[in-house]
Amino acid sequence: MPGMRTLRSLAAVGVASATMGAAPAPVDQVRIDSGLLKGAVAGGVVSFKGVPFAKPPVGELRWRAPQPVAPWAGVRAATAYGHDCMQTPFPSDAAPLGTAPSEDCLVLNVWRPARAAAARLPVMVWIYGGGYVNGGSSPAVYDGSQFAKQGVVLVSFNYRLGRFGFFAHPALTKAATTEAGGAEPIGNYAYMDQIAALQWVKRNIAAFGGDPGNVTVFGESAGGGSVHMLLTSPMARGLFHKAIVESGGGRNNFSVRKVREDMPGAVSGEKIGLAFAKSVGVEGEGPEALAALRALPAATLDNGLNMATMGRQGDTYPGPMLDGKIALEQPGDAYRAGRGAKVPVLVGANSADLGFSTARTLDELYAPFGADRAAATAAYDPGGTGDLKAVGYKVGLDAAMLEPARFVAAEYAARGLPAYHYRFSYVAHVMRREWASGAPHATEIPYVFDTVAAKYGSDLTPADAAMARTANAYWANFAKTGDPNGPGLPRWPRFEAKDQALMDFAEGGARAGPEPFKARLDLRAGLASK
Repeated sequence: MPGMRTLRSLAAVGVASATMGAAPAPVDQVRIDSGLLKGAVAGGVVSFKGVPFAKPPVGELRWRAPQPVAPWAGVRAATAYGHDCMQTPFPSDAAPLGTAPSEDCLVLNVWRPARAAAARLPVMVWIYGGGYVNGGSSPAVYDGSQFAKQGVVLVSFNYRLGRFGFFAHPALTKAATTEAGGAEPIGNYAYMDQIAALQWVKRNIAAFGGDPGNVTVFGESAGGGSVHMLLTSPMARGLFHKAIVESGGGRNNFSVRKVREDMPGAVSGEKIGLAFAKSVGVEGEGPEALAALRALPAATLDNGLNMATMGRQGDTYPGPMLDGKIALEQPGDAYRAGRGAKVPVLVGANSADLGFSTARTLDELYAPFGADRAAATAAYDPGGTGDLKAVGYKVGLDAAMLEPARFVAAEYAARGLPAYHYRFSYVAHVMRREWASGAPHATEIPYVFDTVAAKYGSDLTPADAAMARTANAYWANFAKTGDPNGPGLPRWPRFEAKDQALMDFAEGGARAGPEPFKARLDLRAGLASK
């Protein structure tokens, strides 16, 4: 792209290496393709923060694919996070931002061991969640130090959100032909940022001691959905070698929306973009309209959009779209057809993850199961409570998270690829009264990163800390070899159709066993296949 053409052009830039006989570079300095960086050393880990991987997407670069960074002279300080991307922060966010949001946000962070390794280290690239309207790489629970201590180079990065990351308009479609000769994708700018960050990793990570041939992408919620995009997009081929999806669905992750009005499907991003433009007083479909939209203050474009308001702004905000270049189809369709990337996968969700139902009665809730209504009633309400809210939540949970995770593991296993399935059920001791039903959405993250001390502070118990060490070790092992197993850990079996084993991270430790909700998930799978 410049669009994708510009992104590919970045791969032609080499990384300078030390010459024979020269003094060794300081452990906190690294030269990348755009210049020299100076990071910070703490606790046996070197971190480099706020490193630009593309030009600021402002002014004429608003709604353009990421453009190459201008090289800098001298040494650039890389000791503080850059701005998270423009958004209205969500008050109840499980990972509150550590910086002020800004449209100038296309930066990344790297953690590596301070001690030089004999061989290049595996690389993990984190993609945050937040419904594509919130999130960033600065939250304390995303600190990569513990992964670095496990012998992994950890990378996190920012991608554009809300209408900065997903936007279409007839004037923008026309401009793409002149601005980039028609080569640049349109609409899904957040996904373009993600691909650009992975291309930066491919070009530069060796300078940090990482192996560009051993890269694992992992993400949660919208980040997990982004991993599904990467697994099924032709634009991401060869940029990673393993994938982890945490609470990211896996069947129909994209809306039915398309970018352009002339594409088959339901409502288009162009139509939604026209509605937004009209709401801020911008009319027309020519270059003047695009210039006016690009001149809007960032706050006007954001318009208070976040996870609490996105449902009410659906008529002026499209979210991810099928665009014909990056996002070609629903991930479930790609997996069923064997078109997903041929890499090992680790996939799962939390025991009390997201689940929604709009059914107003039990009859309405059970209606989709048709002739299987009696079986659904037995599976979802074995005690015969008739509690619409509780039963509806379980139906929604299976539809959104639990069954799609099993589906992805099964599709990969069916093709002979390593697949590992998990359920995260562990709840921090201090939260057990409030979260009595299980582990809510996103609560596994501080365990995966082993940042539970930052999350729970003085309320942290030895059992909480032990679970974090366990989860972090499994994730790091998977990044190293494509297999999460390692010394001192309970054996995690590969997913196989015959037994459908999963690893449950629960009170008392990690335990492998059969899927406890198999009857429910089989019923849900039957609906999904119709």
